[in-house]
Amino acid sequence: MKMDSDLLHSPAVGLADEEEADMNDWKLPLAFMKKRHSEKIEGSKALAQSWRMKDRMKTVSVALVLCLNVGVDPPDVVKTSPCARLECWIDPLSMSPQKALETIGANLQKQYENWQPRARYKQSLDPTVDEVKKLCTSLRRNAKEERVLFHYNGHGVPRPTVNGEIWVFNKNYTQYIPLSIYDLQTWMGSPSIFVYDCSNAGIIVKSFKQFALQREQELEVAAINPSHPLAQMPLPPSMKNCIQLAACEASELLPMNPDLPADLFTSCLTTPIKIALRWFCMQKSAKLVPGVTLDLIEKIPGRLNDRRTPLGELNWIFTAITDTIAWNVLPRDLFQKLFRQDLLVASLFRNFLLAERIMRSYNCTPVSSPRLPPTYMHAMWQAWDLAVDICLSQLPTIIEEGTAFRHSPFFAEQLTAFQVWLTMGVENRNPPEQLPIVLQVLLSQVHRLRALDLLGRFLDLGPWAVSLALSVGIFPYVLKLLQSSARELRPLLVFIWAKILAVDSSCQADLVKDNGHKYFLSVLADSYMPAEHRTMAVFILAVIVNSYNTGQEACLQGNLIANCLEQLSDPHPLLRQWVAICLGRIWQNFDPARWCGVRDSAHEKLYTLLSDPIPEVRCAAVFALGTFVGNSAERTDHSTTIDHNVAMMLAQLINDGSPVVRKELVVALSHLVVQYESNFCTVALQFIEEEKNYTVPSPANTAEPGNLTPVRDSPAIPRLRSVNSYTNIRAATTARNLNKSLQNLNLNEEGGPAAFSPGNLSTSSSASSTLGSPDNDEYILSFETIDKMRRVSSYSSLNSLIGVSFNSVYTQIWRVLLHLAADPFPEVSDLAMKVLNSIAYKATMNARPQRILDSGSLTQSAPASPTSKGTHIHQASGSPPMPSTSSSSLTNEVPKPPAREQPATRPPYTPTLGGQAPHSHQFPRTRKMFDKGPEQAAEDGDEPGGHRNYISAALQTGLCDWSAKYFAQPVMKIPEEHDLESQVRMERQWRFLRNTRVRKQSRIITQRGVSRLDDQIFINRNPGVPSVVKFHPFNTCIAVADKDSICFWDWEKGERLDYFYNGNPRYTRITAMEYLNGHDCSLLLTATDDGALRIWKNFADQKNPEMVTAWQGLSDMLPTTRGQPSASTHSAGMVVDWEQETGLLMTSGDVRVIRIWDTDREMKVQDIPTGADSCVTSLSCDSKRSLIVAGLGDGSVRVFDRRMGPNECRVMTYREHGAWVVKAHIQKETDGQIISVSVNGDVRFFEPRTPDSINMLQTVKGLTALDIHPQANLFACGSMNQFIAVYNANGDVISNIKYYDGFMGQRIGAISCLAFHPNWPHLAVGSNDYYMSIYSAEKRLR
Repeated sequence: MKMDSDLLHSPAVGLADEEEADMNDWKLPLAFMKKRHSEKIEGSKALAQSWRMKDRMKTVSVALVLCLNVGVDPPDVVKTSPCARLECWIDPLSMSPQKALETIGANLQKQYENWQPRARYKQSLDPTVDEVKKLCTSLRRNAKEERVLFHYNGHGVPRPTVNGEIWVFNKNYTQYIPLSIYDLQTWMGSPSIFVYDCSNAGIIVKSFKQFALQREQELEVAAINPSHPLAQMPLPPSMKNCIQLAACEASELLPMNPDLPADLFTSCLTTPIKIALRWFCMQKSAKLVPGVTLDLIEKIPGRLNDRRTPLGELNWIFTAITDTIAWNVLPRDLFQKLFRQDLLVASLFRNFLLAERIMRSYNCTPVSSPRLPPTYMHAMWQAWDLAVDICLSQLPTIIEEGTAFRHSPFFAEQLTAFQVWLTMGVENRNPPEQLPIVLQVLLSQVHRLRALDLLGRFLDLGPWAVSLALSVGIFPYVLKLLQSSARELRPLLVFIWAKILAVDSSCQADLVKDNGHKYFLSVLADSYMPAEHRTMAVFILAVIVNSYNTGQEACLQGNLIANCLEQLSDPHPLLRQWVAICLGRIWQNFDPARWCGVRDSAHEKLYTLLSDPIPEVRCAAVFALGTFVGNSAERTDHSTTIDHNVAMMLAQLINDGSPVVRKELVVALSHLVVQYESNFCTVALQFIEEEKNYTVPSPANTAEPGNLTPVRDSPAIPRLRSVNSYTNIRAATTARNLNKSLQNLNLNEEGGPAAFSPGNLSTSSSASSTLGSPDNDEYILSFETIDKMRRVSSYSSLNSLIGVSFNSVYTQIWRVLLHLAADPFPEVSDLAMKVLNSIAYKATMNARPQRILDSGSLTQSAPASPTSKGTHIHQASGSPPMPSTSSSSLTNEVPKPPAREQPATRPPYTPTLGGQAPHSHQFPRTRKMFDKGPEQAAEDGDEPGGHRNYISAALQTGLCDWSAKYFAQPVMKIPEEHDLESQVRMERQWRFLRNTRVRKQSRIITQRGVSRLDDQIFINRNPGVPSVVKFHPFNTCIAVADKDSICFWDWEKGERLDYFYNGNPRYTRITAMEYLNGHDCSLLLTATDDGALRIWKNFADQKNPEMVTAWQGLSDMLPTTRGQPSASTHSAGMVVDWEQETGLLMTSGDVRVIRIWDTDREMKVQDIPTGADSCVTSLSCDSKRSLIVAGLGDGSVRVFDRRMGPNECRVMTYREHGAWVVKAHIQKETDGQIISVSVNGDVRFFEPRTPDSINMLQTVKGLTALDIHPQANLFACGSMNQFIAVYNANGDVISNIKYYDGFMGQRIGAISCLAFHPNWPHLAVGSNDYYMSIYSAEKRLR
């Protein structure tokens, strides 16, 4: 596109004009850009959830070993004077040594009991080695697999030795006796936790590790060598599960400061608040809090476990801060192990963080195993100092004057910090430090509402946030909150639970166990709740009942079904969708719920959703009805009637516009097939027999112009046989409603969607990558067999042959499946092929003569032989059934690759394998047969179990999991397209500016008037004969379709951008193309003459083209022949017209209606009868006036007003043309005229309100193609006589093109198609000699 700077700034174009155009682009709706079109329909990859403690543990026994020997100092420690004396806050010298020892022991036990009241405590005061051994072994014996704690205070014995020994006493306290850590390990076993409060305690930790390693090695040796002494002994425990806390490093002594207790480490671990306050008062900063003394601290009112009192609040803040520090500093798995697995261990480690802070200030470094990163400098400690400061500053007035205690602002401030993180942060950032505090705040009623709100906003950031919150330990808190009756918490809790279950659905069991489901049932039943909260509640319930029997029972008792049925007609689409999914899940394989549904006539209420405007809702309804019939409980006549009823309702969705719905339909019908397997086997056998005996008239003897590929096909490909003769279709038309829509939807007789055209092999592998056909499974019913069956089933002979029973429900459903196997969307046809082949396999494996006779439906029975999967289903009738052989002996038949070049007839086939003749020898066998899947060998075909599971297990669409992703993704975030700074938005803005520029520059040119149009600006040989050309309205791309592929060219650079296979069966051809969303993210729509519509994206831009969607736009196309002996002796095929403003697609062709599709709803909204007996050859619509103009094969031009009813909507019929109308066009202006042209070359102008033409021009005879330029008032005619004439509005010829430029002036071929650019004065022309050229106005104009 020439960006002419003088044009851009020419005064003719004001600014307002530019703004206006832009605004219109922003307002235009986009088609097929919803999530269901852009995403794969599958659930998100489940994140591995590590938050659940696989091994929650308890510390059940505690050994308190105190070696104090009060009054006697050990020889290797020189104490200062004065020295730290207090043990467990008791001065041992203030009473008799024995009494002191007992009191200290009792106190230590009390201090531990604050943290773990339920454990068994055993004291061992100044013990001997034997006493320690006895104590440890008895505790381990009682504890079994649980944890045991060993607390060692060695203040009255020598320091630990480098050989790995600690000291105890002999019986009469005359000697210190060493106790090896190795022995201690043996007695204590694992899991254990050790606390060492003595100098040089780090030595013990090192020795412990060495001994543990030594054990591992000994075990390895013993494992190899059976004669080793250890091999006979019971295995010693592994020491991996042992935790150690030591007061100082190997070279350090404990602090002796007389202001501190002697057992400072124990005090930090067991009385953290007391020691923390004392230590605070000893700091210089404490002078800032006047009047606070050590004595006053003793008098702080309150209890540690009462959060409303000063002492309780401090304890609560301390817990929150230490938890937060640990969560932020430790690796996640270590945090889980130390801080979430065992209550006592968690408390000791939280207090260990305090010990590290306090003891480091006295040059002591506490040691732990596993080792923790240093935490003593963490910023949260300042928040702790502030909280202590605020609390202590109130103390004097509280104690002396009794004033009320003011609560700490700590939690409110931390929530604010969390809120700031939520509002201000960028996408990729570290998790918020305050998360564990938010958890603590949930305990307090004061801040609960705000905390839940912020927590919900955090979880909304995505699955990673949910995983983080769960790993912090949020689960038990939010589970407990479900017992609260506060109404204001409901919306928040429902939101939080929806987020949790969307990421981790395994919580369903916890909910049911704690009766949590009742909470959500009451939310769902509460009509005052906004729809979005009820949607979340029903989503949660749908997760609870998903494949979980206990959940299904609990919810059934909670009246879930009646609750859901009441909300089926709610205006909120997401609620309708999830109500249906929830119903489908509650009665999935759960018969009581199904019968409850039957009593409430649930299936009939669900029928209304089958025509819902939202495809996802229709899908959910199909899913629910599918599981409704898919119950394998006992069958009664009543339930069978219901199943048939549901099946026939579902069958009506066979031509739904959304592939998602049709995929769900195949799965729903497969449930029915599994239920009534034997009936379907019978039907399958009848169809197989019928298909064998009935020869579809083969193309060799019906050389009728209507069904052969036009002569002008490529010389390289021999004439392709078409697969069907249409002569007897009309005779076959019976009143059968279902049969009608299935009459003649031809099916690909080749290897399905991935068959390649020869031209395609040289291009990128786009088709194979995007169209995917089933992986070379061995199919019993090849594609062509199914196609033939489908066509046989629509011939009248069947009725006489088989009698009334052939019209049974099973037959109808079998036909629906045959039809779906021919679906233009590969995923749908693959699924249907699986179901059909599964039954065909069963039928042929189990076929026994008596079974067919018993069914009473065949008048003449021919037993089919049970063959193995390696052969076709075929056999000369009457021969006895062969035993099923293994597939290895039957694999002589090697499948041929899908070839296009097949001769018109093939040599007679020599029967192989004991006289079996193939059932379809006029078809090339191009598709492998059906593979039964991994669970079954070829031999066990007679066991119904194996195969039944194969269908039901393999078939699912992922719809429910995909829908659940909505709840896992951010709901509150602005979508990218609305975010003014996002890349998506910027790109869109760039495209709209480009559009404005193109419109403006081209308008200037067309307004000046175009006097010639013969400057050839592009020519190239297309891979196939061009049949449709379409310019992109704004970029330099042009799409050229041949019979079954599409080529994209850049007409400015003259290069080919892409070429890919459209996927239509080989006897169909592309007859129309449209760009959808041309102003923005363009999609390409292709229409083929079998009535199928396919929509593509990612073409012409280095990516592989992908099919966005495909559907059967017209279901009963009857190909006819043109009455005109012209080069194009073929039918009109399918014609379409696209209205971007309304998102409506008009389709017609060889049918008697104009069908209007709403692409937003993906459903048919209107069928306008044409009232004519000939096909529609051209469509044009004007959205502002709601008019549709159709040109017909009988020469009439008909005008319809789509706002009126089907009987009165035809408002005008013009019958002035005597022959086939090539083009009918309505101008888009308010008083735009209708222009129509017939093959005889007469152009007529009509005013929609007047009955006769207001003008008429005569152009060339033998017209094959014509287009009208919407802006420039030009029209171009292409003739079979190898020339193009371009006329202006007055009917003057402005250009006559007969020869190509260059090329030694070669004559152009017969014109097959031509099209004007919607904006520029460019004309694209395709001719039968494969060339595609583009002509434009003179250079000086451009």
